[in-house]
Amino acid sequence: MNGLKTMLLMVTLTLMLVFFGGLIGGKSGMTIALVMAFGMNFVTYWFSDKIVLKMYRARQVTEAEAPDLYGTVRRLAQRAGLPMPKVYIMDEDQPNAFATGRNPEHGVVAVTTGIMRILSREELEGVIAHELAHIKHRDILVGTVAAAIAGAISYLAQMAQWAMLFGGRRDDEGEGGSPVAAFVMMIVGPIAAMMVQMAISRSREYGADAGGASISGNPRHLAGALRKLQMAAQQIPMNANPATAHMFIVSPLSGGGIFKLFSTHPPMEERIARLEAMRPGQQ
Repeated sequence: MNGLKTMLLMVTLTLMLVFFGGLIGGKSGMTIALVMAFGMNFVTYWFSDKIVLKMYRARQVTEAEAPDLYGTVRRLAQRAGLPMPKVYIMDEDQPNAFATGRNPEHGVVAVTTGIMRILSREELEGVIAHELAHIKHRDILVGTVAAAIAGAISYLAQMAQWAMLFGGRRDDEGEGGSPVAAFVMMIVGPIAAMMVQMAISRSREYGADAGGASISGNPRHLAGALRKLQMAAQQIPMNANPATAHMFIVSPLSGGGIFKLFSTHPPMEERIARLEAMRPGQQ
């Protein structure tokens, strides 16, 4: 169901791109926006692991330096049928973790020092399994494609703004774009695209929870970890970049009310409830 939901959301983003492109007129402008967005996100996708690891000053560790953590990652990776990912540690008090890497062969699992202090061995296994599920499901690729399309829509909104400033424009067939349509595109387009992009991110988190529960063998281990992580994240701040918040197992940022529409993570209560409703070995 999560895979189907993600596919439908991706189709929605694509249709939004086509619709808004036609709304302001100019097939060539829509094509340019899409090419530019994919170009920028291709670079981000290819180098995302290096960028985010450097951003959080994460250091790679060997089995000799972190035998328990390294051994846990290796055992669960074998169980998931994945190549051994690189293991990184971030010197952060907030308990958190994320996975990155452009494909399973370049997978990375990173954890904070805080998460290793507060979780039991079984709970840490649940977290590692969740991150390995992200790698197995190629969620970094899904997120990059979603960001590319959303970026193209935002670029079209900028084109609409310039069209209004210079009195409109004509498309390839000589038909001008409506100023009202340009205004609607400028305001509604980026917001709608961001909402759909965040919905895709939430869907992938549910999928990683289910996949992680299957890899670890006991969904209650991850449920217990999420309960602890939620409480700790509220008490221990983290200087996190909002652009990378979607990568962490729990959001390092806070916000409620209408901001939940733009949240990269599903409600924690719902995630825990779904995990506790699973039977051991169920996906």
